[in-house]
Amino acid sequence: MGYVLLAGAIAAEVGATTAMKYSEGFSRLWPSLFTVAGYIVAFALLAQTLKTVQIGTAYAIWAGTGTAVIAAIGMLFLGEGLTLAKVAGILLVIGGVVLLNLGGAH
Repeated sequence: MGYVLLAGAIAAEVGATTAMKYSEGFSRLWPSLFTVAGYIVAFALLAQTLKTVQIGTAYAIWAGTGTAVIAAIGMLFLGEGLTLAKVAGILLVIGGVVLLNLGGAH
């Protein structure tokens, strides 16, 4: 159940971060409200996740996956350039999360 909650936390964080882009510095009401609500949901779900998943593992997955997904959204849908360096960075983030999970199991 912890990883289901973690997936929800990641989805809420990605939605909130995407809405932040459209809030134009919190000058637009609805994207701003969605940003705040999304982060509240994300942190609430992350807090529930920590009842059953180790903090290092949960945070690495949450932060790493969120970072990789937001970078991909930026490149695919928001007109950010796709470069070899960005792709390598995303792959390194994913690889780091995998290594933390493999090394954390004991």
